[in-house]
Amino acid sequence: MPEIEYTTQGRRWKVDLSQPVDLAITLEFPGPQPRFFASRPASAEPLRAGAFTGTVAGGASCNCGVYTVAPHCHGTHTECVGHLTRGAQPIAGLTPVVPVLAALVTVQPRPLGDVAVEAPAGPHAADDPVLTGAMLAAAAAPWEQDPWTALVVRTLPNDPSKRGRAYDGDCPAPYFTPDAMRWVVSRDVASLVVDLPSLDRADDGGTLAAHRVFWGLPPGVRDARKAQRGRALVTELAYVPESVPDGLFLLELHVPAFGADAAPSRPVLYPVTEVAP
Repeated sequence: MPEIEYTTQGRRWKVDLSQPVDLAITLEFPGPQPRFFASRPASAEPLRAGAFTGTVAGGASCNCGVYTVAPHCHGTHTECVGHLTRGAQPIAGLTPVVPVLAALVTVQPRPLGDVAVEAPAGPHAADDPVLTGAMLAAAAAPWEQDPWTALVVRTLPNDPSKRGRAYDGDCPAPYFTPDAMRWVVSRDVASLVVDLPSLDRADDGGTLAAHRVFWGLPPGVRDARKAQRGRALVTELAYVPESVPDGLFLLELHVPAFGADAAPSRPVLYPVTEVAP
C-alpha cells in the first residue's frame, strides 16, 4: 500500500495514496454536463487548419480538438479573488498549493424562512434552500479540535444527477448565507470545496455576499489589494460520492496554469489516519 506521512501543528497523519477520491465531475464532449448561468453547454469541435481536420474518425492522422468552456459555468472549477476584483493575481499565480488536511462534512440545507439568521442582501425568498453557520458547525463538530485548513461540503440530497444537472432559474441550488461564510472564515479555511454551482444565490442582485465574506472584501470593493484573504481558493461544482464518509482527508487540488480568475480543476481526497505520538 503506497503511503506517506503528513505532519501539521505537531500532529502526524498516515495518508493512504491507494484510495484517491476524485471530486471532479468529468466534462463530457458531448454528453450530460453540469451547467450554471450559461445558456449553452461546453462544446468541442475538431481543429481545422487548411486541409487538416483533427479527427481520426474523419480520416485525420490524429485527434486535435478545440474546446469552448466557461470555467465558472461548466463543470468543476477553482476560482480566486480575481473573480470579483481588478488587479488580482491569476489562478496560476496562486497555485499549485501544498496538500492540506481537510474536513468533509454533509449538510441538509433548510429554507431561509425556517432558520434564525439575517436575510441576505439582494433578492431572496423564504423558501430558498440555504446553509448556515450553525449547520456547518454541527456537521464539523466531531473534528472541531483537529487542524484542518480545507473544508469540503456535501449537500443533501446527493443523487448522481448532480453530475449532469442544468442549474437554471433565480435560485436553482442551495447557497451560503453570510452567517455560514463567517463561520468558514472563523475556521481559517483557505480552500473551500462545494458541490454547489455557486456560494451565492444565482440571482442575488450582484451582491455576491458569501464570496465577499470568504475573501474579506467589503461590499462594492473591486480592488484586489483590499482583500483580507486574497490567497484563499473556492472550488465549486464538485461532486462527493455517497460512498465516502464524512471525516478527515488530505486534499490535493489540481489546477492548470490559467492566467485567469478561474480554471477547470480536480480536487482529490486521500484517507488519513492519525499516528499516535
